[in-house]
Amino acid sequence: MKLKYVGGIAIAATLFSSAAFAADVVVPEVIPVFSWTGAYVGVNLGYGGDKAKHSFDISQTWWEGEISHTDHMNGNLDFRSSGFLGGVQAGYNWQMDQWVLGVETDFQGANIKGEGSFDLSDDFGNSISGSVGTKLDWYGTLRARAGVLATERFLVYATGGLAYGRTKSFIDVDAPGFNFHESRSKTKAGWTIGAGAEYAITDHLTFKTEYLYTDLGNSNVFDGDIAEGTHLSIDRKFKFNTVRAGLNYKF
Repeated sequence: MKLKYVGGIAIAATLFSSAAFAADVVVPEVIPVFSWTGAYVGVNLGYGGDKAKHSFDISQTWWEGEISHTDHMNGNLDFRSSGFLGGVQAGYNWQMDQWVLGVETDFQGANIKGEGSFDLSDDFGNSISGSVGTKLDWYGTLRARAGVLATERFLVYATGGLAYGRTKSFIDVDAPGFNFHESRSKTKAGWTIGAGAEYAITDHLTFKTEYLYTDLGNSNVFDGDIAEGTHLSIDRKFKFNTVRAGLNYKF
């Protein structure tokens, strides 16, 4: 009887000590690992500019009796362009270990423009003056992104792909005997390349900064007669650099 009593005490003590030990065990908190995989949408603001290049050719035909003569003036008018931009973007990322691949599209409203005046004369004393310029109304891109994680929440990446946009060019001409004004809008496709960095502030909100170089190629903005016997052809080449910052919401 006494042995049973002692055994009962031992069992109770063992159970009590086990319960006390379990109470002292601290279960570590599981901290979820952030993943870049998923879709996102966002907004951005920025500034851009470079050069608005305009090449021109002016021919003037005049008659001396029954013999026609044609004079040519040609050259390049390059003006510094600058302005603000802002828009929206959307994309999708795939994370593979420390590497992140993705695709992104964006659409920007812009006010990047370059314009200036000119005063031309030829060897015969003919003089033509005026102004010319080009403004970027809007543009968009469709780009691939490839990046590496510097930390779990900090991504650096390169990006590049298709660009497209609409420019509006104008020319005002003041010459002896006539004045001329013309403006044309052109939508052209080109390409873009750049780099950026993005940081995950929370599991759903990221902040990014990005640089892009964009080239919308060459376009003829006018080719026709501006007065009797005077023909004008003018092309524009529009390229620009942009720096922008934005916020993305990750789903």
